[in-house]
Amino acid sequence: MSAAQSTELHYDPLAELELMGVPVIRLWLRDTWGAWSPQDQAVVIADGLSPVQERCVLAHEIEHILAGDSSCAGERGLRAERSADQRAARKLIALSDFCAARQWATSEQELAAELNVTTWALRARIADLEGADQWLDTSKIAG
Repeated sequence: MSAAQSTELHYDPLAELELMGVPVIRLWLRDTWGAWSPQDQAVVIADGLSPVQERCVLAHEIEHILAGDSSCAGERGLRAERSADQRAARKLIALSDFCAARQWATSEQELAAELNVTTWALRARIADLEGADQWLDTSKIAG
């Protein structure tokens, strides 16, 4: 079993949303891949995403739900976006899978494909591993 297959088995955001009772609505979206709609209590994602893109977007939106985020505007919104990226990447990319695939992957794209994530999710995980979350003004213990 490849790292991508084992990672996929560890975390399934669509199944988590189903358990939470949160519907996923697929629509044509012009300038985003997805959004949490607190008013509708639903996640809206762009129609036509690849399975990998959808998995990563759903993981990100779950983190907005769990954090109680209601808006992505302003400085607070930027912080919420980065935090959701980081928390989603932690769930999407197991450290053991990352380390195993990193030993042989020759590019960012190859590593992301092996881990069954988008390059932005991979970058968020790498930044997290490098300690780039300090801008959040939070403790790693609390995170």
